[in-house]
Amino acid sequence: MTTKKSIWYFSKQEKIDLLISWLTLSLAFAVVISPIFLGIPEFIISFPIALIAVGTGFVLHEMAHRQMARHFGFHSEYRAWYPGLVFAFFLALITKGAFIFAAPGATYFFGETVTTQQEGKISIAGPITNLVVGFILIFLFLFSHSSFWQIVLIKSALINFWFAAFNLIPFGPLDGAKVMKWNSRLWILVFAISALLALFPIQIFTVLNLI
Repeated sequence: MTTKKSIWYFSKQEKIDLLISWLTLSLAFAVVISPIFLGIPEFIISFPIALIAVGTGFVLHEMAHRQMARHFGFHSEYRAWYPGLVFAFFLALITKGAFIFAAPGATYFFGETVTTQQEGKISIAGPITNLVVGFILIFLFLFSHSSFWQIVLIKSALINFWFAAFNLIPFGPLDGAKVMKWNSRLWILVFAISALLALFPIQIFTVLNLI
């Protein structure tokens, strides 16, 4: 076990990896949300929106993993996976913004003994954070009177729901496999909510009378 560090502590390499991942993913998502593929005026508007959306979706997701790991006393830091970042960006280009596969890196943690429960809780922290942030953004959207900020808030919320659902897929190194191993019922519940919000947001919020 290591000494718990402040939420504000970042190593130099972690800062670099987070910044590069954030900017690269934002470029990829800007391609996806831009109404006209590679239209310069549209991209100029889409990129800052993507910066905010990915900042709330990706960065807070990884920080939630990190802080839960540190809560258990483990050493934990984010590290970028550069081939995954390149793949995410070029896939968005090749598909003309129709699809994105975000595998920018991961938050690693190390401890003398890591139990299945601890690993599961560390893994679920990211998607749960995405859901909470997504609902907060929807709440702010309801009270916003600026068309620009309404677009920012709704797209940021949808990207948060997408991050939650994607990461809960029970495959390989994604969070879903570890959460399912720890608590399959919790995984089913959170994955179902995330997937519905990511795939059918308009229908769900219409039924709830939120839009």
